[in-house]
Parts: sequence; C-alpha cells; structure tokens
Amino acid sequence: MPINLWVVLLALLISTAQPALAQDAPVCAATDKTCLIKTLEGLTATIPGESERDQTWRETAKLMAAAGMIDEAVAIIPKIKTPDTQAMTIRGIGMATAGLKLPKEKQDALFKQLRAEADKITHAPSHAIALTYIGMSQAFAGDDAGAMATSASMTNVSLRNKAYAETAEIQAERNDLPAVIKSINAIEDSGYKDKELFIITRIFSDRQQFPHALEIARLIGNPYQKSQAYLYILTKQTLPESAATP
Repeated sequence: MPINLWVVLLALLISTAQPALAQDAPVCAATDKTCLIKTLEGLTATIPGESERDQTWRETAKLMAAAGMIDEAVAIIPKIKTPDTQAMTIRGIGMATAGLKLPKEKQDALFKQLRAEADKITHAPSHAIALTYIGMSQAFAGDDAGAMATSASMTNVSLRNKAYAETAEIQAERNDLPAVIKSINAIEDSGYKDKELFIITRIFSDRQQFPHALEIARLIGNPYQKSQAYLYILTKQTLPESAATP
C-alpha cells in the first residue's frame, strides 16, 4: 500500500477514535471576544447544575452587554431559572450598557426591554429588586427622569423609598446636587430620609464636594444624625485621614 494512503488511513483512525479532541479544538482567535462569548454561551448551556448554570448565564449576559451585544444579553434572561439571579442579570446588563453611552433612543429601548423582562418575574421580592436595579442603571446612565418613573411605579412603599435612595447615591457620585435633592424628596419616610441624607453627606464629603455636603446636611431633621453629618464634614476637612464612618 502506498505511503500516502497509509497516512490518510491513520488520520481517519485518529479522528474517529478521538472525537473529544476534535470537539475541543479551538475555533476562535484568542482576541476574538465576540466569538469567545458565543462559545461561552454554548458551554454554559451544558452545565448540569442549575445554580452554577444560572450564575454563568448572568456573567455571560454582562459580558455580552459590555461588548455591545445587547439583544443577545437580554435574550439570556429567560434562560435563567432563579428569580434573584434574573434580577441580578438585569442589573448587570443595565450597568454594563450604561457605560456604553448609547444614543437616547437605543438606551430607552434597552430599559424598555429590561422592564419587560423584570415584569415576567413572578417572585415579588425579586421583581422589586429588578425594578430597583433598572432605576439604578437609568440613573447611572444619566436618565434621571426614567429612574424616577421606574421607582415611582413600585407599589411597595419601603422598596420604593429604597429605590429613590439608591438613585440618589448614584446621582451624588455624579456630583449632581439638584438630582439628588429631587430623589431624596421623593422618599416618604422621614426617618429613612434622614438616614439617606447622612449617607449622601458622606458621599459628597468623600469626594471633596463640601458645599454640596453641607447643603444636604442642612436637610437632616434628626438632631443626632445632623450633628454626625456636620462632624463628618469637619473631620474630612480637618483630619481627612482619620475620618471614619460612624
């Protein structure tokens, strides 16, 4: 038998005897993120454990969103079985895409998609968490009106107040005092509002935005928390290295 024919037969034997090697052969370039993400998506579907699979779906969706594969990322959400992981996936997609600085029409369309997926969650606490995360993502993206509307749509008062507070903290990180005040004023519980005002005072102080911090501190009604806010502002200015969180 000619040598060339032996080579062909040997190659055929190897390929049929070792199918796993053929399946595992790399098909993506190491720097081809889109290809690698799609490969990861396929691998995730084969994970037997529900918890591990859901967590990997979540991280895959975040990567897709960050890579601009928005529709693909949103399509991952229904594959996840655990309600709280669905909520966390919605958050991950929203926060990742907020950093892409999408045109307003695309941004609005995305948040509409995320809201539609959130409303499919039948577990009430997870549904509320998902809405909170959507509002946070909207605030992070600079869509304050959308964040306020999302928070206002929540029926549970405590969770609605928490959503306003989370939005206010993100707005404080942006140094947007008027937006912070608007979000804070929407909080209906005075005790919770004072607690959040103190947190916002700290955020502004940590960012060396002392005029903003003082304006927020002045809104605190509880004398003790107000004194602690003033104390934090003064300590940050006088002894910045020793300023501690009470």
